Amino acid sequence: MSFADSDMQIKDIVLDNEVQEVSRLGVFVNEICTDLYLDIADATAVNVAVEEAVANAISYAYPDGVKGKVVLKVLKCGERLIFEVRDQGRPFDPTAKDVPDISESAEKRKIGGLGIFLMRHYMDEIRYERRDNENILTLIKTIKSQ
Repeated sequence: MSFADSDMQIKDIVLDNEVQEVSRLGVFVNEICTDLYLDIADATAVNVAVEEAVANAISYAYPDGVKGKVVLKVLKCGERLIFEVRDQGRPFDPTAKDVPDISESAEKRKIGGLGIFLMRHYMDEIRYERRDNENILTLIKTIKSQ
């Protein structure tokens, strides 16, 4: 039985907090999208949002020079894909950030926040909690049945 055929099946990947790990993440997420026969729109949404979430954790969760891990767990539950990003870095709640004003030109806009905007845009639900000294960011996407 494959991941595509099984509800409540979990896949996960553990990444070091190094930018080079984003390429491993891309391969992992693409495999999930392929296994689930996601259409191009859903696959793009998942790839962009999950990459933004994990790249932010890799880049900002831990102080410079501190080694850490970022764990991505993926759960398929009916027509919902649930992505859970965990790290033990500094507390950061992206859901508490204001939506950036994307109507302004890139030159006039404040730096930062675009990744959070993309996560909100592409996912159906985003939740954050801090539990047991861990950041837990949950991204949920409803996918179309194939």
